Amino acid sequence: MTAMPKMLIAHWPGLSVYSDEDLAEMSRYVEIMDLRPVGDWSENRASALLAQVDVVLGHWGCPRIDRAVLERAPGLGLFAYAAGTVKAIIDDSIFDRGVRVTSGANANAEPVAEYTLAAVLMATKRVLWRRVLEDRPPAGAGHDPDRVPIGNWDKSVGIVAASLVGRRLIELLRPFPHITVSLYDPYISTIQAQALGVRKVDDLDELCAGVDILSIHAPDLPATRHLIGARQLAQLRDGATLINTARPALVDQDALIDELRTGRLFAILDVTDPEPVPSGHPLLSLPNAFVTPHLAGSQGTELRRLAANATEEIRRWTVGEAPVNGVSREQLTTMA
Repeated sequence: MTAMPKMLIAHWPGLSVYSDEDLAEMSRYVEIMDLRPVGDWSENRASALLAQVDVVLGHWGCPRIDRAVLERAPGLGLFAYAAGTVKAIIDDSIFDRGVRVTSGANANAEPVAEYTLAAVLMATKRVLWRRVLEDRPPAGAGHDPDRVPIGNWDKSVGIVAASLVGRRLIELLRPFPHITVSLYDPYISTIQAQALGVRKVDDLDELCAGVDILSIHAPDLPATRHLIGARQLAQLRDGATLINTARPALVDQDALIDELRTGRLFAILDVTDPEPVPSGHPLLSLPNAFVTPHLAGSQGTELRRLAANATEEIRRWTVGEAPVNGVSREQLTTMA
């Protein structure tokens, strides 16, 4: 009888992410060597575990897997990350070794897209701030009900990047035919955009000028820093809402605050710089800004989806099937 592959768990100590049911399901395909997660490869027990390991199951706080760690894990065949991006956790030496890398970014995209859908629907109804605005109306035209009709009928959403979250948001918006959706993504063709059911806009300024809601889903790269800056914000029509559930660096936050202070725009921000914003920060006092502490991603019961996704990746690896969401060397340079 062939021995089951051996797996170690790696994430922040004290982080509870897998239920007994999750672990029991994983144990159908692998032998879990130690239920205690490794949070640092310098731990005394880490060397013995790495020497035997076939699968590393990572989650938030997984220590970085570099060439030195790989040398200590000669049998490693799969790194299954049960969370979002793996960019900060691996380097490309892992691909030189032929290790399969998978990510739970596809599973984590679901709650982020759901949060964004809720934000879209509530923003144009002014649900999040209407009472506050009635008490403390800003000075700009954004609160003029004659110029900015409230409601979700005949509204437009602009999506920046057809990422996993961006694509899922497009799907979630389909049951709302009275909301038109446009996409800016230089890596997507017009035909591909049509297949997604959206209109492709080639110019970012043009996208900003034509929508009621601008939702950002691009990766954080040097080329995308302040992708939404003062010029793009100025293009947004009076009363438009900017939603950022991606990365804070994508938006020039100082320029956004300047626009918000005029009362012309609204913002829903799940990511900020710094994170969380300190007490007294202008984003917390502006009545037309709604800030949440990076909670759009998987929380509570949603962690079960991440565990199930990782378990499926492990199963597929053990039987030689293709991954659900494999990560390649090339993707490391473009992922969020």
